Amino acid sequence: MKPIVIVQHGPEAGPGHFERYLLEKGLPYQTVRVYAGDPIPSSAAPFAGICSLGGRMSANDDLPWIDDELALMRDADRRGVPIIGHCLGGQLLAKALGAPVTRHAVKEIGWSEVQVDDAELAREWIGNEPAFELFQWHGDAFDLPGGARRFLTSRLCTNQAFVVERGNHAHLGMQFHVEMTPELVHAWLNDPIDADEMDEAFRLQSGKGVQRAEEIVLNLDQRTQRMSRVADRIYERWLRGLRHGERD
Repeated sequence: MKPIVIVQHGPEAGPGHFERYLLEKGLPYQTVRVYAGDPIPSSAAPFAGICSLGGRMSANDDLPWIDDELALMRDADRRGVPIIGHCLGGQLLAKALGAPVTRHAVKEIGWSEVQVDDAELAREWIGNEPAFELFQWHGDAFDLPGGARRFLTSRLCTNQAFVVERGNHAHLGMQFHVEMTPELVHAWLNDPIDADEMDEAFRLQSGKGVQRAEEIVLNLDQRTQRMSRVADRIYERWLRGLRHGERD
């Protein structure tokens, strides 16, 4: 089987539970570490799927690798290679497929409730739960690309997850960080850059959409375990469309 390529944009934004899931399933993967100077692949042909992770930057920043990653995603779409995007990765996917990414009215940082708004599609990807708590850390937000179906929304950010169906596979863009583990959460909270962003956003927004560190770590193990069960259902559904090398 061809490997899944994981595009990691920053040292702090690791693959977390997504990598654990691939290891448990015995699926091959390789990681492109953009922050360390790894080049973005010029073609999606060598891969069964593409996973794009989060990062502190914006999809609209003038960084040379952003255009390269958008080109990779468009090539994957042409070749029938499924893409899954986490937060920044979801924004890049939306942009690659023609939708704008803009500064959101408020930053979302911490745990927030996300609701189902397309029950039929949501049932396919996450089961029958009408709402659940997921981890957020974003200041931008994506619009929906043409042909996309949204199945998750929230009070503060309308577009939380979308699917673009392409025959036997689908691209999935998520605004939240379903890949988070307790280790990743603690690493972000202890990082001076992330901690400063959280404190400033909390002050500017008077707490709206932003939690303090002590709120975020409350019952952290149980919260991440519940979220990982949601992630497992999402990843399982996405994996059905992996390219196995039958055509290029």
